[in-house]
Amino acid sequence: MRRDAARDLARGYGTHVADADVIVIGAGAAGLFSALVAAAEQADVVLVSAMPLAETASYWAQGGLAAALAVEDSADAHLEDTLAAGRNLTRLSAARVLVDEAPARFADLVRLGVRFDADQAGDVALGLEGGHSIRRVAHAGGSATGRRILRELSAAVAGHARIEVLEGRRASALLTDAAGHCAGVALDDGHTLHARATILSTGGAAALWSRTTNPPGSWGSGLLLARAAGAALADLEFVQFHPTAVTGLRGREGFLVSEAVRGEGATLHDIDGERFVDELAPRDVVARAIHRKLRETGAPAVYLDMTAVDPAKFPNIVEILREAGRDPATERIPVAPASHYVMGGIVTDLDGRTVVSGLYAVGECACSGLHGANRLASNSLSECFVFGRRAGLRALDEAPAGTPGTADAAALAAPSRETREAMWRDAGLEREPGALTRLLEDPHPLARLVAACALHREESRGAHTRSDHPGVDEALDGKHTVVAGNAGSPHFEAWS
Repeated sequence: MRRDAARDLARGYGTHVADADVIVIGAGAAGLFSALVAAAEQADVVLVSAMPLAETASYWAQGGLAAALAVEDSADAHLEDTLAAGRNLTRLSAARVLVDEAPARFADLVRLGVRFDADQAGDVALGLEGGHSIRRVAHAGGSATGRRILRELSAAVAGHARIEVLEGRRASALLTDAAGHCAGVALDDGHTLHARATILSTGGAAALWSRTTNPPGSWGSGLLLARAAGAALADLEFVQFHPTAVTGLRGREGFLVSEAVRGEGATLHDIDGERFVDELAPRDVVARAIHRKLRETGAPAVYLDMTAVDPAKFPNIVEILREAGRDPATERIPVAPASHYVMGGIVTDLDGRTVVSGLYAVGECACSGLHGANRLASNSLSECFVFGRRAGLRALDEAPAGTPGTADAAALAAPSRETREAMWRDAGLEREPGALTRLLEDPHPLARLVAACALHREESRGAHTRSDHPGVDEALDGKHTVVAGNAGSPHFEAWS
C-alpha cells in the first residue's frame, strides 16, 4: 500500500488515490473482524466508516453470540434449531459452517479481550432465547453485548499498524476494471481507493420501515452499491419484526427489549392481562401473535412483564426504561413489533464472495442463505465473526485488479418519511397483493425490490406472510428469491 497516501486520506490532506490489499466498507462487528483477520495475514487494509468507531449499529446489539459451548450442547443440536427456525429455506451448507465454527470464533473474541458474562463457578453464563432448545447464547454485560464487543474490536483495529481507518466517509460507488473485477471504491468526498478485494459490511435495511429498532442509517445502502456493480440480491421479502419493541414511551419508541429477557422468564400479556403466546417461540410466531392481538383488540400495545426478572441481569435495559418513566421491576412495559432484521441481502457463497469478482459481503448486508425464512435468535452475531473471518482470508486470494473505470454514484438517497410509512403499511407483518403492487411505484429502489420479491413469493413462510396465500408452498422449500444484476424480475434459485 502507499502508506503515505492512506494516511493522508485518513487525515484529510487531499490525496486522491490510495492502494490497499483489502478495503472494508463498514465498521460493524463483521467489518472490524474481517479487517483484523486480513491484517493478521500481513495484508494492508483500509477501513471506511461513516460513523466513528464503536458507534455503528452493532453497538446497539442486545442479543448475544449463539454457539454450542455447553457440555450438553452440540453443533448438531444448534444446527437442528437453526433449520427449524428457517422454515425449510435455510441453506444447509451455510448453517453447518456457522454451527461448526462459532465456538472457535467465541474463543477468538475472548483472546481479543471481550469479557463474556460468567456464572458463579466462573464458566460462561449461557442464556436461552426464542427458538433455541438449550441455553447457548453468550452475553457480555447482559444486554450490552454489542457495545462490549465493539469496544474491544475497535480498539484492536485502531491500534493495528496495517489498518488505516477513514471515519466520516461513505462509499458512493464501487469501481470495476475492464474485466468486471471490483477494483475499489469511490468515496463521497471525491477520493478513490483501489484494492485487490473489497468487503462490504454496511449493515442491514430494517430502517426502511417507519417503525424499527434500527438506527436511521440502516436502510440498505450497501445492497444498492452492490447491485449497481452487478451483484445479485436475494430474499428481500423476509423481514424479521422483533416482537418486543417499546411503544408509547416518549423518546424510546422502538427501543428493543432483548429476547433474552423472555428467556429469563418475562411474559407477554394482552390488554386484559391474559397471556396469549409461548414467549419463547421463534420470533415470527411471537410477532404475528402480537400483531393479530392488537388488530383484534384495537389496543396500541401488549405488555411485557419482567417483574420476576433480576434487574441486575439487564442493567442497560432497566436504566433506559426508568429514564423513560417506567420501572420494569414493578410495572409492565408496553411493547409491539418493529422491523428488526432483513434476512435477505447481497448474495454470497460460504466465503462471502459475490457474483462480482473481488467483491465480498459480510454481516447483515449479506445473504448466504444462513437465516432462511426466519433468523434464529443471536445467530447473526455469530455470523459476523464466522463469515467475517472466512471473507477476510479468502479476499487475500484475489489477484490485483486492472485499472478501474469511472463509476457514476449509485442511487443512495435515504428513504423519505413517506417511503418508510408506505413500507410499514404495505410490506409489514402481513402483506396483500394490492398493497405490494402500490409499492412497486415507490420512488425508492430498495422499496420497489422488496415489494417485487414479496409479490413473487406466493406463500406464507417464516417472516413473510401473505394474506392471500396463508399456507406454505412445499414446492418452494429451499428456493431463494433472487434478483440478479441491475435488471430483471425476481426468480427462484435452489442453493446447495
